[in-house]
Amino acid sequence: MNAEAVDWTQRPERSNLPALRLMAWFSLRLGRPAGRLVLRGATAYFLAFAPRARRASGDYLARVLGRPPTLAERYRHLLAFASTVHDRVYLLNDRFDLFDIDIVGQDVIDAAMAGGQGVLLMGAHLGSFEVMRALGRQRTGRGISMLMYEENARKINAALAAINPAAVQDIIPLGRVDAMLTARDRLEAGHLVGMLADRAIDQKAGSDPVREMNFLGAPARFPLGPFRVAALLRRPVLFMTGLYLGGNRYRIHFEPLADFSTVERGQRDAAIAEAQRAYVDRLERHCRAAPDNWFNFFDFWRPS
Repeated sequence: MNAEAVDWTQRPERSNLPALRLMAWFSLRLGRPAGRLVLRGATAYFLAFAPRARRASGDYLARVLGRPPTLAERYRHLLAFASTVHDRVYLLNDRFDLFDIDIVGQDVIDAAMAGGQGVLLMGAHLGSFEVMRALGRQRTGRGISMLMYEENARKINAALAAINPAAVQDIIPLGRVDAMLTARDRLEAGHLVGMLADRAIDQKAGSDPVREMNFLGAPARFPLGPFRVAALLRRPVLFMTGLYLGGNRYRIHFEPLADFSTVERGQRDAAIAEAQRAYVDRLERHCRAAPDNWFNFFDFWRPS
């Protein structure tokens, strides 16, 4: 395996905790407009000196746009990612007044939560999960948990603690023997439980089985794990995404995805396949509608 094919989970983080703390301090004291000026320079630096991210961005944009992207389009893609990371500083400190946030599918999430039920949400590295999580916490008063791989959970909690120690996410680490019981208990308590279902971890010894599916015109590998978890939890599932629209604007989407609550054991594999196909279809539709929001900066379509 060459250096370009190294799994995304093995890549070192460019950012570090002191830098995040400095960014949070600077942004909160000088305001979002001043922070965004710095952000533009940082984006130009990464466009020039992060060749792997630049190549991945160019590959994705060529697929979603149907033509080679311009330099300006590559810059805008990286700036959208940097903007959502920067905006976490304000969202994690409850500065919702700074943002114009629309919700598409409010009736869908309201119906799913009717009667105090918990809701299983499935998203991707598309747009900002943080804006959805923060707004959901503010508007519903419900606890919001994330199911994710343990090493990712550790990194994310450390990063969020650097921004606001009081805002550490409620993480349910996948891979632990009690993860499913914990997720079930949270759902029964009326929590929102989210999963991101677009990235597979390294597949040593079949640890993270995948299904190859057509995505933006070519086969790509999507993990089966999140859908198997949803089937075991026997819950309706909503697709979610918080798209960044530029400036201070976001649009949150909630859409019905699957309902595993009545699926019998013998029908489970077929139901998982149907749910995953529906997920990839929705993912592709939102990528085409808001192409700057795809934040997987690695070779997503690399051969198996």
